[in-house]
Amino acid sequence: MKITENTLEGNTIKKLELPLEFIKKNFILPTEDGKVLITQKTPFFAVEDLRFLYNLSIEPIVISEEEFKEKLEEYISNLESKLEEEEEETAETLEDILEGSEAPVIQLLNSTFLKAVRSRASDIHFEPYSDYVLIRFRLDGVLHKINKLPKSSYPSVVSRIKVMAKLNVAEKRLPQDGRIRIKIGDKEMDLRVSTLPTIFGERVVIRLLDRSNRILTLSELGYMEDDLEKLERMITKPYGLILVTGPTGSGKSTTLYASLQKLKSPRKNIITIEDPIEYQIDGISQIQVNPKINLTFANGLRSILRQDPDIIMVGEIRDLETAEISIHASMTGHLVLSTLHTNDAPSAVTRLVDMGVESFLVASSLEGVIAQRLVRRVCDNCKTAYKPTDLEKAQINKLAGENIINDDSYLYKGKGCEECFNTGYKGRIAIAEIMEVDEDLRSTISKTPESTIIRKKALEKGMKTLLKDGIKKALSGITTLEEVIQATKV
Repeated sequence: MKITENTLEGNTIKKLELPLEFIKKNFILPTEDGKVLITQKTPFFAVEDLRFLYNLSIEPIVISEEEFKEKLEEYISNLESKLEEEEEETAETLEDILEGSEAPVIQLLNSTFLKAVRSRASDIHFEPYSDYVLIRFRLDGVLHKINKLPKSSYPSVVSRIKVMAKLNVAEKRLPQDGRIRIKIGDKEMDLRVSTLPTIFGERVVIRLLDRSNRILTLSELGYMEDDLEKLERMITKPYGLILVTGPTGSGKSTTLYASLQKLKSPRKNIITIEDPIEYQIDGISQIQVNPKINLTFANGLRSILRQDPDIIMVGEIRDLETAEISIHASMTGHLVLSTLHTNDAPSAVTRLVDMGVESFLVASSLEGVIAQRLVRRVCDNCKTAYKPTDLEKAQINKLAGENIINDDSYLYKGKGCEECFNTGYKGRIAIAEIMEVDEDLRSTISKTPESTIIRKKALEKGMKTLLKDGIKKALSGITTLEEVIQATKV
């Protein structure tokens, strides 16, 4: 209960606001002009409570129950309108950075954001050192130096970023995370902000997410026809566990989103639990992990299972509890998609067993594992073909384990142009290793979780390694041999 203006006019209150529950229970209704309406049903102690709590001389007006009902309906209607107006006033407004500002710090940040979006950067790094601050963009997975700032102007830059991200400007000793939404023309961007204290000042990294970007299809991600057939067989199964593995930044979430987009149907109930939700998909219920209120992957997954799902996506299997719930869900009629941090596909089995899952449960539930990396695409605008040297031929054939290259084969590279910022690369593509689990491989997994034995059996079954897939894409002119070797760490 509160008084918005504690002013008495005779025996009336300027404006008294009471909880709706109290009004309905006690048949007491404050009016806009500060009066208090009651009925014959109003308890005497309720009026006395108001007099005591607010130290006011209240002389209530008795009205009929029918009139009270009409007044109450009118009061609730006005209350709803007021709440809607307040929501509109406090709604998040997007600042269009193209509109600009005269303040130098705001101009600097706006131009940095604009340049990052135009160059398709995924991250902006502000890195303070003893005498200067370095600004770098991550383009196609590689960091590039963009600008240097004088150290004296940097505190204002950090403060501006913190204000935009609704962070504590005064706190410089602890890491902080926040979010900014900006508009560049018709394009809406989500910026994920992370600050980290260092000896030379706060380091700031901003992840850029384009809300207008559509989710890529599996073929646009770079999966070849034979791999697409395997993937479609795996993800269209009615139940089972499908894992996408690889290090951070290898496009695991993007592959899961592409799979969900393909699986989406009005006849299917699809629910995800993620950390964070990178893209919003219409027709799919998405849950954001929140450790502060104990909404973990495991707890969220338990609740999801009570929502009658057909398909479940778990952002990442990090612990035994999440792993066990995911596996049991996959064995009770649900298709479960998730990610795991392993270097290759067979190692996913070893990782689950190391967490504490029984190998026979892994064998029973696992339908397939996709290991992937992202490599940079050769820029189509400045792409040139060249004949590989004898040394390169020998190296490729040795790496592939077969004579995959001959005298008629070509390799490709980009010369560097304005379109690719003189890097020779534009965009990225996935190279993948897909292990489809059949009965023979299931039997091997149940006997041993050893990745080398599982790998040998999978290769016998026709699994194409990450390296071989990468070399084929290099020979097709999609990427370069250097990128493939770098991504697969051969």
